[in-house]
Amino acid sequence: MTIPRRETIRRLSTILGWSIASIFVCAVAGWVLLGLQPKPLLVNQAGFSQAVYDRDGHLMRLTLSSDEKYRLWVPLSEIPPTMIEATLLQEDAWFRWHPGVNPVSILRAFRTTYLGGSRRVGGSTITMQLARQRFGIDSRTLRGKIQQIVRATELERFYSKDEILEAYLNVAPYGGNIEGVGAASLVYFHELPKQLSLAQALTLAVIPQSPSRRNPLRRSGHQALDTARLRIAALWARTHGSGLPTNDGNLVVHIFSRRELPYRAPHLVDRVLATSGSGHIMSTLDPADQSLLELQLRTFIERSHHLGIQNGSVILLDYRTMQVKGYVGSANYFENQIDGQVNGLLGRRSPGSALKPFIYALAIDQGLIHPRTMLKDTKLRIAAYNPENYDHDFMGPIDATDALVRSRNVPAIEVANMLRPPGLYGFLKKAGVRNLRDESFYGLALALGGAEVSMEELAGLYAMLANGGELRPLVFSSSPAPATINSVRLLSPEASYSVLEMLRENPRPSADFTSSQVPGISAIPWKTGTSFGLRDAWAVGIVGPYALGVWIGNFDGTPNANFIGREAAGPLFFQIVDALRARGPLREMIVHQHLNLKRIKVCALSGELPGPYCEHFKETLFIPGKSPITTCSIHRGVPIDNHTGLRACPRIINGVTIRTYEFWPSDLLKLFRSAGLARKMPPPLDSACRKFAASGMPPLISSPSRGITYSTAGGNGTEIPFAAVTDADSRVVYWFVDDQLVGTSLSGESFMWKARPGSFLVRAIDQQGRAVAEQLKVLAAVN
Repeated sequence: MTIPRRETIRRLSTILGWSIASIFVCAVAGWVLLGLQPKPLLVNQAGFSQAVYDRDGHLMRLTLSSDEKYRLWVPLSEIPPTMIEATLLQEDAWFRWHPGVNPVSILRAFRTTYLGGSRRVGGSTITMQLARQRFGIDSRTLRGKIQQIVRATELERFYSKDEILEAYLNVAPYGGNIEGVGAASLVYFHELPKQLSLAQALTLAVIPQSPSRRNPLRRSGHQALDTARLRIAALWARTHGSGLPTNDGNLVVHIFSRRELPYRAPHLVDRVLATSGSGHIMSTLDPADQSLLELQLRTFIERSHHLGIQNGSVILLDYRTMQVKGYVGSANYFENQIDGQVNGLLGRRSPGSALKPFIYALAIDQGLIHPRTMLKDTKLRIAAYNPENYDHDFMGPIDATDALVRSRNVPAIEVANMLRPPGLYGFLKKAGVRNLRDESFYGLALALGGAEVSMEELAGLYAMLANGGELRPLVFSSSPAPATINSVRLLSPEASYSVLEMLRENPRPSADFTSSQVPGISAIPWKTGTSFGLRDAWAVGIVGPYALGVWIGNFDGTPNANFIGREAAGPLFFQIVDALRARGPLREMIVHQHLNLKRIKVCALSGELPGPYCEHFKETLFIPGKSPITTCSIHRGVPIDNHTGLRACPRIINGVTIRTYEFWPSDLLKLFRSAGLARKMPPPLDSACRKFAASGMPPLISSPSRGITYSTAGGNGTEIPFAAVTDADSRVVYWFVDDQLVGTSLSGESFMWKARPGSFLVRAIDQQGRAVAEQLKVLAAVN
């Protein structure tokens, strides 16, 4: 007997009704039982993307999650109400009232799918869709659908509606490998979710219902997407009583492709991503500063390519906050020929003379020198070390400021050798310079850039000078807010300010024909450096409120005769300075008020406090109670016998005229003679005055070196040089070993002593009777 079709439908409807009722009874029972279960996670722990922005909120890069998805978590409070309303209107209008499952929707989906013979309809609520994604449920089967209902009920049991809606909007599929409103709005519209327009919100709202058919990234999905957008736009208009802007019947929106995602400031973004978690990361980078640095570096490389200059790095940071404003790790991130993806600002290289300011700052802090202290640029021997200048020449007497800005090696080593422990090595160690070897490995060559540092570290050290001697870490990100910054005191504010004033006397490169000396603009404290073997050129300094660092070189260490700090990095440094100034005045923020500093006059030659015979003066910064206080010893008044023209005996008044002479040490006198420079030397002492004790400076033994143990082989005639620096009125040095005269030498010359094993007292006596002694230890060499 055939059962009429209408009867069949009635019976199926009855069965369906009972089934749905049974499901809800089970759901209620499950609701009670679920209270005894542990709280489930709302979303899978598959990971989320990282979105890095510049300080103005512009996206610089959106990364893939660990499972190769664009998925970016956005709090519900940052999703506009229009996006939320459009999503509910499209997916689940009764979301706020049902317990996770909408029985009307389930019944309608069953009738449409199984009884009406139409297309397949799921009838899932937002909670059910979230449950399917969270627990990996195949909801196409009856068993899967029941499991989905149970899991949806479970989520509703433990989470609020807002929490469920927030989770859904962050994991819903939006075409291809794009999940969540956060990623979708950035990929398709290059906008943050909170910036979405109504048309853009309606466009996104219709994608999750059929992400494959309505995929904006596929040409085949455009028609289905347009149809769905028109449908929801009409529904929105009926609901809200307002129309939408349209163009030829379509909503006016522009959709970008994944290939059009920005990839800006790649080295800085890499740096930030390496130390940040997933989510939105607000960097400190200033897009205008970044563009300026990139343009100036690119222009400089193009102009200097004929010199073999094809790569460089630049960093710009605000020393007041230590926020990095511009960061260019290479000339071209995408150029394999120069290894462009390598971050040159992190590379550890020899900084050359760029470390010298900290030697002088330490010496000022220890009260050893002031900016105008006279130093010696002469041949120097410290133990077995004979340092030379870059030009293999010597300048003689030179004040500390000139020695620093001219990058003289010998005075820098002399000052470094004067420092009390922990010295320059301890300074770098305290500053956190990484990968330092033992101090003995560098010796005094550390003063010439023997240790390798990164540009990040070096720029931070120069910023430390501008911050009064306090070292603070570089800040790359302001979201989340940086933790409390722990500063490290490396120098006093007075020493820091003094060395910056010394560096202001460093002129612009001679080949720089730009606005070099603009009236009214204060000089810039800056320094260059050239590494060993001409592999790196550096320029670092303070420009208004910024610390600016420039590096020129090759990442593979290939040397180039043009890689000289002043000639390669210096021009680019001032090219950037001029570009910054062109945008507006750069106000320097270095603190100099209330410092324990005074400006005093010193002798122009000796750099010491003027004596009665000094005629020329210059100013220097002086730290009361710390800076060295000595009266000029170069200019001396000498009594001259009017009849003989010789130096008169002490206490002789009649027939004597006091004349001013320069008393230079013997090593400087030798240099003057070799350069053909005549000095006003004092005449010899009258022979009748030998019984009077001579005044003046006693000799200074430069060899043998203090604290050095020498060795000699049995009978091979090993010789040790004896040398001393004497005052200007002495021309001969007498050498004694254990009170036995062993020989003589002219002032500034050496006497070679035939060594033998043992411990000895070496004494040097000049012709005025002034003496000095040093201990000497000689060991027999082991064959």
